[in-house]
Amino acid sequence: MTNSINELESDAKCVFLIGTNTTENHPVIGYKIRQNVVKNGAKLVVADPRKTELAEMADVYLPFKPGTDVALLNGMMNVIISEGLADREFIESRTEGYEAMAKVVANYPPEAAAEICGVDAADIIKAAHLYAESEASSLCYAMGITQHTTGTDNVKSCCNLALLTGNLGKPGTGVNPLRGQNNVQGACDMGALPVVFTAYQAVTNDEAREKFEKAWGVKLSGVNGLTLTKTINKAHEGEVKGLIVVGENPMVSDPDLHHVEEAFDKLDFLLVQDIFLTETARKADVVLPGVSFAEKDGTFSNTERRVQRVRKAISNIGDARQDWEILCELSTRLGYPMSYNSAEEIFEEIRTLTPSYAGMTYARLEGKGLPWPCPTEDHPGTPILHKEKFNRGLGLFHAIEYLEPAEVPDEEYPIILTTGRSLYHYHTGTMTRKAKGLDAYMSENVVQINTELAKVKNIVSGEVVRVTTRRGSIELKAEVIDGIRENVIFTYFHFAEAAANVLTNADVLDPVAGIPEYKVSAARLEKI
Repeated sequence: MTNSINELESDAKCVFLIGTNTTENHPVIGYKIRQNVVKNGAKLVVADPRKTELAEMADVYLPFKPGTDVALLNGMMNVIISEGLADREFIESRTEGYEAMAKVVANYPPEAAAEICGVDAADIIKAAHLYAESEASSLCYAMGITQHTTGTDNVKSCCNLALLTGNLGKPGTGVNPLRGQNNVQGACDMGALPVVFTAYQAVTNDEAREKFEKAWGVKLSGVNGLTLTKTINKAHEGEVKGLIVVGENPMVSDPDLHHVEEAFDKLDFLLVQDIFLTETARKADVVLPGVSFAEKDGTFSNTERRVQRVRKAISNIGDARQDWEILCELSTRLGYPMSYNSAEEIFEEIRTLTPSYAGMTYARLEGKGLPWPCPTEDHPGTPILHKEKFNRGLGLFHAIEYLEPAEVPDEEYPIILTTGRSLYHYHTGTMTRKAKGLDAYMSENVVQINTELAKVKNIVSGEVVRVTTRRGSIELKAEVIDGIRENVIFTYFHFAEAAANVLTNADVLDPVAGIPEYKVSAARLEKI
């Protein structure tokens, strides 16, 4: 997030939610947005194929067709430019690339954008006015924006909209990705990406690489690694022979699960480090038991970039070990001796190599923690990014054309399938599906179907139906609702026995980020 969570409750005069079911997937943030709307009269714009809880109270609800995000955002920007609502002073003083962006956006008048997206042009116009004319507008998105073959384009379009209206660098504004798990931000900060060291220092950058080589006493590759999906593909092709999986369950979470299973079966060796015997761990040659959050010391970095201490509440159970201890012993046995005495000692190394964490110490993180960047020990942390300037100097507009999803409906597969999360379960259900209380609320998967589509198919709520794509089929209960587009069906990905990711597409990825298109698959719905 460029801004902080609490601003969504107090400072934002307008909140634009796109590709995020906030109250279910980020309940605390969803609550704060609701409070701002109810108590302060903040304006709310929601764009989502399903009528989510916050969509019910929105000033404008845009039930747009999955995969048409760029067209929708370009349509809003067309209105903002053509009606003189752009922040010309901000554009001229703090950005570049405006003319190229504006030239493309000119091709998306609200009527044309509305036809692509399947919404009313009047609602695109109203949404554009609310976002551009409010004193401070915050844009929030989640995986409904990123999990597309055009995910990078979608994010750039969100940034274009914020730059166009000057909604960056001040309270209540910003482009705010809501992270899907508690330490996704921290994992990325620590270099758990195949192209960077900590703090997004590129592995291809000679100076950065030399710094880490000096600290660790080894030569490091300057070649970018493979993303998760590409790694699975390389295993399937026989190029990747061994895999270590730590705290992840790709046998439920990855797209095209038949393909994933075939890839794992071709490996010479699979090691899984986790707290339960997950679907992936069942396929492993060796399983190493790690520890849960309650058994850990260390730090988590949350969605607003805030680095916070976590403290061990209970001792390790059974033979389980700290994750870092397991990794250190593995490294040592593989020929690179690695030894630390504590999580704090590791953090001290992190901050010497990570400019955005350099000013943090365990003592300074007491209480509420600190948002990065925090470059020195007398720095207060940075709750709002880009106040005076952007990291690159000027903010860069991108000229983005709308591209269709990799799969669009046809005669054989006439419906769009999209997937997501439930309030009651977390990721692949490794923990939550073992909780009796949560299981009582949602014990099995369902597919949400529009009332009109259900009538055509003669389907009623509670009966088992079949959903099929080019990858496979699953059978699950129907949930007939009004609050979803007529030609769209939705299901959850938490349930291994009716796994949504049997259906999703791994063949075509976002060309920049390598993200699969979980949010759009051409599907067929059948009454059994």
